[in-house]
Amino acid sequence: MGEPIAVIEGLSASYGGAKVLSDISFTLNDNDCLAIVGPVGSGKTTLAKALSGRLFRTGTVYFKSRTTRVHPSILLVEQQHHFKNRSNMQDFYLQQRFNSADAGDAYTILEELSQEDEIRVKAWLGFFMLDHLRDKPLVTLSNGENKRLQLVKSVLRDPDWLILDNPFLGLDVEGREILANCLEKLRENAIQFILINSPAALPACVNRVIYLDNGRAAWDGLVSKYESARKVGQLTFDRSKMDDLIASAHVFESFQQAVHLRNVTIQYGEKVILSDITWEVKSGDRWALSGPNGAGKSTLLSLITADNPQAYSQDIILFDRKRGTGESIWDIKKRIGYVSPELHVYFREPANVFNVVGSGLFDTLGVYKKISEDQHQRIALCLGVFGISHLADRMFQQISTGEQRMVLLARALVKNPPLLILDEPCQGLDEEQIQRVKEILDYICSNTQTTLIYVSHYASDIPSCVNQHLKLG
Repeated sequence: MGEPIAVIEGLSASYGGAKVLSDISFTLNDNDCLAIVGPVGSGKTTLAKALSGRLFRTGTVYFKSRTTRVHPSILLVEQQHHFKNRSNMQDFYLQQRFNSADAGDAYTILEELSQEDEIRVKAWLGFFMLDHLRDKPLVTLSNGENKRLQLVKSVLRDPDWLILDNPFLGLDVEGREILANCLEKLRENAIQFILINSPAALPACVNRVIYLDNGRAAWDGLVSKYESARKVGQLTFDRSKMDDLIASAHVFESFQQAVHLRNVTIQYGEKVILSDITWEVKSGDRWALSGPNGAGKSTLLSLITADNPQAYSQDIILFDRKRGTGESIWDIKKRIGYVSPELHVYFREPANVFNVVGSGLFDTLGVYKKISEDQHQRIALCLGVFGISHLADRMFQQISTGEQRMVLLARALVKNPPLLILDEPCQGLDEEQIQRVKEILDYICSNTQTTLIYVSHYASDIPSCVNQHLKLG
């Protein structure tokens, strides 16, 4: 069998003052391609940080180098991408993505990689199918393109190992296929990797699985045996709390049309993002919005959430009122509950979970006014519905990515908005949590007039209440 390429013995680690990982041990041989899976909050991302040396750990961690390095290079490729613009701002995405005037302030792919060797840059861009996008501004890249650019930046640092934290999140079918093929080729180039991933979307190259549960390796074996052994549990939500949440809802002014777009076209320079889109969403409608990465879904949603300045030049009606007739952005946002991967990436308020959920009552990223007793009760009910009451006092930045997504979902629902816009709401959740979210949405739509726009690359994630479909691209 030969010398092991990785040996982990008794690894333990803490985060935010709490012990997260306990006594994890495994050995990898040449033919092993490992995926680490597990439920939300099980410690997967903490393990990724510990293995890559980004977090203090105890125990023994050995990785074999493919070079003569004394200390092998272990790089963590995180779920979320962070790029700076020419103004040296990292948080430019939400503010500038939909403003054509700011595209010039964003670096292109080649500019982002300008400090690297040109020959290697060209080779790796071709390897990850990005060479034709070399002059594209980062701010206009699709999620799948961004994921692959992250990998290019990592491999240009000549690592021995990559720890990949959920690289398939948010990718369409084609994007997942491209990335899976790229991962197989990495091993051909002697770059080993460990994959943190959902068990429902393991690429073909994976042949070994470790199931993490409550910070411990609860199962370790061949992927073929894991597929037959794994069982998806059932998480139910508290319907009495949901009934109380619905019963105490703020009464919003009624409307007939939540959204009506007429012949909408959006372009940046010569690049057409949306072409002649006509779409009507009536009160109580439940729509799925789909399309490949880069098809314009986020741009379309930005017209509805009042984040896109081009909305004023288009024929758009929101909540029975033509856009640009004196309404404020907040008049629109107060009726909308919203969550998206972009909101998640840039939600960095130093607040506890209770206040993050509470910020949804005020359509802000933080709580800047005193919470009333009634509002306090609503927040507590919403936490209970999503099964995250135990996180109320934890700092948002110190909980797992999956737990953060559940918190942001609770934030979107806390005010019982008449329109829910959920862009990849189940991204990063485990199968049990996805089922819980779907059941919550089905219950809301069965018992209220809530209008729903739901975006997902996975048909299995869409709740059964959705009965209409708009596909872009």
